[in-house]
Amino acid sequence: MAWPALPQYNYIFAIGTLFALLDAFNNGANDVANSWATSVSSRSISYRQAMLFGLIFEVVGAVAVGARTAETIKNGIIPAEAFRGDAGVQMLAFTCALVAASSWVMWCTKNSTHVSSTYSLISAVAGVGVAVVGADKVQWGWNGGKGLGAIFAGLGLAPLISGGFAGIIFMLIKVVVHMRKNPVPWAVWTSPAFFFIVGTILTLSIVYKGSPSLHLKEKPAYWLAGVILGSGAAVALIATIFFLPYAHTVVVKKDHSLQWWEFIKGPLLFKRPYPEGVESAKVRNYAVVQEDEDDHSTRSPESLKEGDAASSDEKHLVSAEVKEKDYKALLAEGDARHRANLCKRQGPIGWAMRTLRDNPMGAGEIYELHNIRALAVRFPALIVATLLYGFYYDIHSAQHGVHGTPDGKRMEIVYAHATKYPNEVEHLYSFVQILTACTASFAHGANDIGNSVGPWAVIYGAWTTGDALKSKAPVDPWQLGVLAVTISFGLITYGYNIMKVMGNKITYHSPSRGTSMELGAAITVLLFSQFSLPVSTSMCITGATVGVGLCNGTVKAVNWNRVLLLLIGWILTIPIAGTLGGVLMGIVINAPHFTS
Repeated sequence: MAWPALPQYNYIFAIGTLFALLDAFNNGANDVANSWATSVSSRSISYRQAMLFGLIFEVVGAVAVGARTAETIKNGIIPAEAFRGDAGVQMLAFTCALVAASSWVMWCTKNSTHVSSTYSLISAVAGVGVAVVGADKVQWGWNGGKGLGAIFAGLGLAPLISGGFAGIIFMLIKVVVHMRKNPVPWAVWTSPAFFFIVGTILTLSIVYKGSPSLHLKEKPAYWLAGVILGSGAAVALIATIFFLPYAHTVVVKKDHSLQWWEFIKGPLLFKRPYPEGVESAKVRNYAVVQEDEDDHSTRSPESLKEGDAASSDEKHLVSAEVKEKDYKALLAEGDARHRANLCKRQGPIGWAMRTLRDNPMGAGEIYELHNIRALAVRFPALIVATLLYGFYYDIHSAQHGVHGTPDGKRMEIVYAHATKYPNEVEHLYSFVQILTACTASFAHGANDIGNSVGPWAVIYGAWTTGDALKSKAPVDPWQLGVLAVTISFGLITYGYNIMKVMGNKITYHSPSRGTSMELGAAITVLLFSQFSLPVSTSMCITGATVGVGLCNGTVKAVNWNRVLLLLIGWILTIPIAGTLGGVLMGIVINAPHFTS
């Protein structure tokens, strides 16, 4: 870190850095959580595995190719020249934008309201620009693809484009595999083709966008095409040699004795004899709602179709009971059950939850002696619980709704209109979805890291150089890395607030559907990022989710109530974040001050 040229503004730099980290944290807890909700909801990957892969690919995507969108946030909305060389005002402006945007997104995340952190920050920067340099200096038009007109064009285009890509990919899977009389062999033998598609797109995102330090865009077109297609073919070849024989043994031969590490045997597995008397493959149940999730969970959609009378009677009883209770009370009861289960666990989370349960705050104010003692005991446990609570959250139980409530009834209708495919087929796509999820995470790191690092880079550049124009300098890789790790931390610790209301709350999920959603969203994000246009990853994955949901052949397979709420949140973000940023900047810059 360079020695500051403006030490008198150390406090502004400190506040700006704090809220840049908070904005990155919110980005992870809101936008990234929405992206990974698809994989977790499809049961292709566990919550903890999603956290690990999210951390790795967010950081790689941000450090390798994340600086492009940062340039748009830094200089595309408020030109550096508009500050007339006053680095202090420039630092203050972007600090106010970060304060406004991060505060709004944090409030929304706390209340499980999904909004776009991308458009929150962009709107706040625009509002601050109006307050400090005037509306005429803000780049409202296209501005070479970097103005507000170009950025907000993505508000309507990104979900539509993403939905189109995702729908096309899922229809390809549906026609090639799902609509066959015996779809399992088709899923097995065509799996390398989908590995080729994913491998090609992931390589395309790295090569075509290009890490600035590698200068990949300067290579000849034939070289780029060879590397992109060659990498995809390499992934497909590896899948053909190792994955295809393993998958064939598991779902076609139904060999329950096969160990996971035996994939290294490759084609030798084809010579493995068929086991006798095995009727079904040993794979995970990918049904959205399963019987063992909690005390009042529904039966799986498959069992409902079989007309289980006992389950139907139970649903009616639970529905009648729900009518006598408040919806919020039911949610509180579910949360209490989850906390009780955590208290039974071993390890740090179990200790923390038991400590908080057994040492409640007493009557009176916090400064009462008995409350001070309780707080001293609770404080270490509170820190541990805050860090680990989301790590153990039951996403599936929280997503399928509560019987008898409007939300629960909508979910039953949505699930009833979605075709359920064999678990053996979905199992194969769960492996592909891990790759698509990593691709989406890489794309998010490449695109959305610019949201937080752009204003922070302006603040840092002005603070270290004392020149507003020097803020146009490239973003340092260490800044990208720091905020990428912060984004991942937000996903791990707080992302469950968004995950529990996304995913299956929009449409029915499964690995083949989730693969299409994530791949469609990743393609769209990378397309926009190539033109240096910040676009909301959340909007892309939501549009992709709706697009795949419509592939069920009916609009009833989509929860339009949830989609409408998302649209309202996205639209309200623009005036609210912009007003907060502008008002805050106006108050601070016009506050009375004294000079010696």
